Amino acid sequence: MIRIRNQMEAEMRPIREFLAGIPDLDGMIYVWWLHSLPSPLAAFSVSRLLIATTHTPLLLFLTLPVALSFSSFSFLPVMQDLLRPLAALCLSAVLTGVTNAQTVLPAPGQPTRKGTINSFELIGNSLVSAQQLFVGTKDRVYFVDKVENNPTRIAGHPAWASEWNLEDDSQRPMDAITNTFCAGGNVLGNGTWVNVGGNQAVTYGGDAAASQTGGGPYDDPDGRKSIRLLNPSDDGKCDWVLSPDESDQRWYPTLETLEDGSMIILGGCRWGGYVNDANQDNPTYEFFPPKGGPVTSTILSNTLPANLFPLTWLLPSGKILLQSNWATALLDYHTTEETPLDNMPDAVRVYPASAGTAMLPLTAANNWTATILFCGGSNIQPKRWKSPSFIVPTYGASTSCVTLTPDVSGSYTQDDPLPEPRTMVNLIFLPTGKILAVNGARMGTAGYGNDSWAIGQSYADDPVLTPAIYDPNAPSGQRWSQDGLQPSTVPRMYHSSAILLPDGSVMISGSNPNSDYNVGPNIKYPTEYRTELWYPSYYNERRPQPQGLISQLSYGGPLFDIQLDSDDLFGNVSNVENTRVVIIRMGFSTHAMSMGQRYLELEHSYSGYANNTATLHVRQLPPNPAILAPGPAFIFVVVNGVPSVGVQVMIGSGKLGKQPILSVADLPSSSMEQGAGGSEALRGGALGTYARGSSAWHWTVCTCMALLGGMIVGW
Repeated sequence: MIRIRNQMEAEMRPIREFLAGIPDLDGMIYVWWLHSLPSPLAAFSVSRLLIATTHTPLLLFLTLPVALSFSSFSFLPVMQDLLRPLAALCLSAVLTGVTNAQTVLPAPGQPTRKGTINSFELIGNSLVSAQQLFVGTKDRVYFVDKVENNPTRIAGHPAWASEWNLEDDSQRPMDAITNTFCAGGNVLGNGTWVNVGGNQAVTYGGDAAASQTGGGPYDDPDGRKSIRLLNPSDDGKCDWVLSPDESDQRWYPTLETLEDGSMIILGGCRWGGYVNDANQDNPTYEFFPPKGGPVTSTILSNTLPANLFPLTWLLPSGKILLQSNWATALLDYHTTEETPLDNMPDAVRVYPASAGTAMLPLTAANNWTATILFCGGSNIQPKRWKSPSFIVPTYGASTSCVTLTPDVSGSYTQDDPLPEPRTMVNLIFLPTGKILAVNGARMGTAGYGNDSWAIGQSYADDPVLTPAIYDPNAPSGQRWSQDGLQPSTVPRMYHSSAILLPDGSVMISGSNPNSDYNVGPNIKYPTEYRTELWYPSYYNERRPQPQGLISQLSYGGPLFDIQLDSDDLFGNVSNVENTRVVIIRMGFSTHAMSMGQRYLELEHSYSGYANNTATLHVRQLPPNPAILAPGPAFIFVVVNGVPSVGVQVMIGSGKLGKQPILSVADLPSSSMEQGAGGSEALRGGALGTYARGSSAWHWTVCTCMALLGGMIVGW
């Protein structure tokens, strides 16, 4: 077989240059060209090349056997003896390959917008205020509000959920059924989004409604036990449904996806309020789909009154990091054991102090080790939260940033401080691995009320309008920058959200420190519907358009290859040395958190060619679902700091349950071809476009064509 492979490669060399100059071949040219080939192996190779370069496999499938039937073969008897006993086996293997083949996705295109880089652009008004925000598909963003008197109506009552179509900025209201006020959310491993908990039924002014089962002006049944489900789609027809299973009564719960694709639901209170208290505390966690009743958590029980929306991450160890008030612990949810870690330094980070938080990039270089970044919040001791002397909007936020690597050490490490104090700040990953800090205020905390000292009803004041960017790879002392970043014109206070979009911009919306719909010229911090995009420095650059991205990534498994042409590499093949293939889960944005947000860099090597094209040889996910839980995410290819448009992929099996773990493929060494190489049409490489799809589908079609041709000529 080695001899045959070598002969095939030798026969291909004089063919490459010829094929490179043929932009489009019709069936007659296929027949003529293939008739002149010296062996069926070369015919097989040419068919492989033509499928990849002309995208007409059906035509080849029909014409190749005819061409082979007229070909003259220098070693026909040898091939007959070889192929007769193997034909049935090959066909069986090929059909199995078809069944198991990954779908190769179309190459991403270019963004449809043009923006002013490092600046905000108002793109319209949302139908509901964006208390909660998430990306459901490449074109659809979903908004969830609390129940209030929004002007947009649905089914005879105010809407408190909506869908935004990124293609044309059109919107439609949705029916979230029950009150979603301060619910938590995340996505299951099968792609279903889950929204849990909320508030009791309310009427005008946010007061409790007479009926908790619906009716009244807002027709909003009690949502505190609700588990709402959404399967996003691009057809404009999906809507929220209620699960027949209910959660325990929860307002301000946190949701985190687990390594089997199920959900853990943690914490909250039963009635609501600025902070929690013992009379309504729910210091428990449970699972969805259900796995028994709620389990009491020690750390949540001991961290009143600031234990709402506990900060939560699944770690590569399979344990869960819990951070609540000043305390920190590791939870082994399999055994219910909790291990205390060091207390949080400098400031409270959970709601309502509301620091920005993010798990830093997971890479092979850091051995997929999770480090969590906490920035901002407020230095408020437990007894002060309810003190009559605590005038919240006069209390300054913190600049402190710290990190914790809980699978390695239980101690926090000081990091570069924020450029300015900030509470209610969102930390949003960009495809480059840098983090955008946006939204929030210098003074006060999250929350609202009718107190005499409130700013209207807001418990915060002095909005921070200029974003900042954190570079985790920069030296200490140089990680934060605001250079060249322009301010927004819209204060984003309590109940504002931000989310990365597939085109690499960031959508920012919401802000509503009010008990009900409240707008007008004299309202300092109104119910906000104005929606912005923020455009990073790379936004207007020509984006890479990688080919060969696959639709589903496994834990371990075979390599897949990505092709980058000269334009993708900006005319310089050496830029392949500065590429990344990254997976981003945007998360569920609410209350300065992005539940489930992750950034993971896939391992890869490269083959660079003299024609300024390259192939990336990419490993799939590390063989541990706790590193990145199963479910939908987006893949980006970043070249020299410029990302492709993100393409949605499925991580894992697409089903709930234990995920298959496959062997990790060996990466070939990176190489750079010297001297003349394949043409751009061939994209380089020993067999031309092997990496174009690197899919079993291409090889399957080619194999079938070769075998059928062989049958015709009597192999």
